[in-house]
Amino acid sequence: RTRVSPQRPVLMDAAVLRSTALTILGTAGLAPGELLVDAFQKVMARAAKGELRIAVERAPLAKIEDVWQRDPRGQRIVVIP
Repeated sequence: RTRVSPQRPVLMDAAVLRSTALTILGTAGLAPGELLVDAFQKVMARAAKGELRIAVERAPLAKIEDVWQRDPRGQRIVVIP
């Protein structure tokens, strides 16, 4: 892991980028607090009304090994007893 900032860039050969599974995580900065609070309140209000849906696959713990090998295609796996 490497911490990067505008004052501390990461330099690497193009060959590394082409031959390595590279993941870049981060943000260009956070939105203002008021905007985050407003967005959170809107999401929670919709959730309270039952307007949000999350695609899940319920999987018994006894079959977890089989389920883990499959591609859930955008669904979350929820392990049940």
